[in-house]
Amino acid sequence: MIQLREIDETNFFAARALTVAPKQQGFLDDAAGILARGYLYRRENVRVWAIEADGEVVGLALVKDMDEAPACYDLQQFMIDRRFQNRGYGARALRLILDRLEAERRYDCVEVCVKRDDLAALRLYEKAGFTDTGYVDPDAPDCLNLMYTFD
Repeated sequence: MIQLREIDETNFFAARALTVAPKQQGFLDDAAGILARGYLYRRENVRVWAIEADGEVVGLALVKDMDEAPACYDLQQFMIDRRFQNRGYGARALRLILDRLEAERRYDCVEVCVKRDDLAALRLYEKAGFTDTGYVDPDAPDCLNLMYTFD
């Protein structure tokens, strides 16, 4: 069973030890960077969740509230450890994240910036219902900005 849990003293070190495959390392922060970012922006309504499968930490997600236009949830980091990839954990965890944010519903949508070369991530987000906004961030021209809109 997949679940999202807040980072605390019981799962911090397991979360800190997560890694992705070498070819994925350029696509996102390492686990320590994700945890540090969550701490640094904790006053700006950032949430870092450990993704657990049957009690074992298999991934991390970081979501930040973005109040500037377009006001939305910003899924800034999402990773499944390389030992647990290709088991469906990413798709199920992404669905849990979207369901949790929809239930909270401070915003009507979720945005994610994905490197154009990260084909596996692009497929994952597209299967979940994200679509390309067409916007190109001048600070990240090698990325696609995808949006998921709640019904």
